[in-house]
Amino acid sequence: MGLLDTFLSRTFKGPKKHPRLIALDADGVLIDYHEGYAMAWERAFGERPKVKDPNGYHPKDYWDVPDLDLAGQIHLRERGFTREVWENMPIIDGAAQACNLLVDAGFELVCVTALSARYQKERRRNLKNAAIPVTAVHTVGHAGLGNPKAAMIKKLSPAAFVDDYLPYLQGLQGVTWKALVKGRPNNSPNEVKGFKPPDSVHASLLEFAEFWLTRNAK
Repeated sequence: MGLLDTFLSRTFKGPKKHPRLIALDADGVLIDYHEGYAMAWERAFGERPKVKDPNGYHPKDYWDVPDLDLAGQIHLRERGFTREVWENMPIIDGAAQACNLLVDAGFELVCVTALSARYQKERRRNLKNAAIPVTAVHTVGHAGLGNPKAAMIKKLSPAAFVDDYLPYLQGLQGVTWKALVKGRPNNSPNEVKGFKPPDSVHASLLEFAEFWLTRNAK
């Protein structure tokens, strides 16, 4: 290797990898957003919605709720998705167990969520109250074009990133392993052709944790 090659390799070697760090999405991986949506709907409109399609990926497919006009959407956002609701969304069954298995094996967990930064404290409190052992919660929002999580994942450079939304596993740099929690199939963006497939697919975070620990035990 010449002097120029040595200089380039030292100067442009990219972000440092963190082999014991795992980044986790929140909604659909740790948090049951479908139930959270029902909580917000009931708070905004006074009635808990009934299930329409138990295999619906999006809350509006899962719950039997009408399409809202702009005024209705604003009412749901402001009167339904209050700070109290964001702070008290239920955790998916097995998520805490999965996190504890990973932490006990020596991994550090962080949350990377496409939630607005205005609700970062509520999301952090939600996870803390549910005994989810993440050391940080990064809220990146979801406005604009492209993958809103890409810059944070590149900065963190985790060994693995787990999300339930395949578009958020596209165009990532700095992460060694991309895992998809598949979620409900009907009208799912994870079923759309054209996306680069993840490195692994799992039914739940607990299934990923068991897979990951087995894989890293070899």
